[in-house]
Amino acid sequence: MYRLLASVAIGLSVLAPSVAFAAEKTITLAVENMYCAAGPHTVKASLEAVPGVVNVVVSFKDKTAVVTFNDNQADVKALTTATTNAGYPSAPKT
Repeated sequence: MYRLLASVAIGLSVLAPSVAFAAEKTITLAVENMYCAAGPHTVKASLEAVPGVVNVVVSFKDKTAVVTFNDNQADVKALTTATTNAGYPSAPKT
């Protein structure tokens, strides 16, 4: 019984690192071309379609999108590509 449990524990430890090292990150993107009320909805939908995105808050007033994402599934390039493809180029806000 002990050997079975040890084998299962070792097997799980091999599979676990990719999940264990994943972390949620939050980034603020400066978004261009948001001139009407449809912009924030389009930007939010494009970002939510990226696998790994957990939360999106878009501000029309500030022309920003605050995105929380799992860094094991998404990266900043995927986020900026998604908004750019939707017609709203973005970059990390400095």
